[in-house]
Amino acid sequence: MEDGRADAGRPWESRDVFRPDTALRSYYILMGVLSLPAIFITLPIFLARYHTLRYRLDEHGVWMRVGLLFRKESNLTYRRIQDVHVTRGLIQRWFGISSVAIQTASGSATAEITIEGVRDADALRDFLYARMRGAKDDHEATPEAPSTGEPEPDEALVLLREVRDALRALNEKPERQS
Repeated sequence: MEDGRADAGRPWESRDVFRPDTALRSYYILMGVLSLPAIFITLPIFLARYHTLRYRLDEHGVWMRVGLLFRKESNLTYRRIQDVHVTRGLIQRWFGISSVAIQTASGSATAEITIEGVRDADALRDFLYARMRGAKDDHEATPEAPSTGEPEPDEALVLLREVRDALRALNEKPERQS
């Protein structure tokens, strides 16, 4: 949805590049105006940010690109996502938008990617959680052997049983010799 209208439906489900909702532009303008003495600096920065923000959620992960002079591109696979936070400040609620912060286990206190200007943030959060779980399930599945109906024992469990049996055999040998 390159037309800037991201409020029609759920643009992240189309797997296309989408832009934030147009209400984010109004929010940025208000934030620039509220920074009274610095309006000539903050307003152009906010507007450039709005016009360059792009997001895509595909089968592999989340992609974000922003920036006019200093471009930042982030690509985050679903497997790396640890948590998803939805933020709705007072003014954001007034405009009907939210921010969705995606965090990883990188050790940083800040979010890896923040999707700003989202109308239906709860649905996006649920979508990301479902993709996270699907990515973990796909990663853990082993298509090597067909299932026989019985769960396969863990390799560590098999090894521990072998060690137990070997220790029992060692303990039984001295009793027979005496």
